[in-house]
Amino acid sequence: MPAENHTPRRPDGIERAADVIGERWRILVMREAFYGVRRYGEMVRNLGIARNVLAARLKDLVASGLLEKRRYRTDPDWYEYILTDAGRDLYGPVIAILRWADVHLPPADDQELRLRHRSCGKQTHAKVVCAACGEQLDPREVEVESAGRT
Repeated sequence: MPAENHTPRRPDGIERAADVIGERWRILVMREAFYGVRRYGEMVRNLGIARNVLAARLKDLVASGLLEKRRYRTDPDWYEYILTDAGRDLYGPVIAILRWADVHLPPADDQELRLRHRSCGKQTHAKVVCAACGEQLDPREVEVESAGRT
């Protein structure tokens, strides 16, 4: 029997990110935050999520540093959830996933979301480019290298 050729496991940032946002409800809660939804009741309504599940996911996202919980009313205490810097930095990857889905998993009806850039007024979509030269990245043109950390 021939020996199997296994590629060595490569724990990296994608694996660490999947631990934080890889679960369905976490990324959908983040989507709502990107759309400007801050309040628990709105999230329950928009997502159709069980309250206990939402409470757990919000707690996870706060603990992960992606959302900040802020009280906006007392007696009783009511909270809203605000994107942190780390949470806002997740916007690019999330809209890149949205673009991928629009291209490869188009909706059956005309429910595709459109993004409009406020500065120029034009419709836009995510595009991943090289930070050094600005060329669009293609996985066939990118090599993975070790950072050489000790």
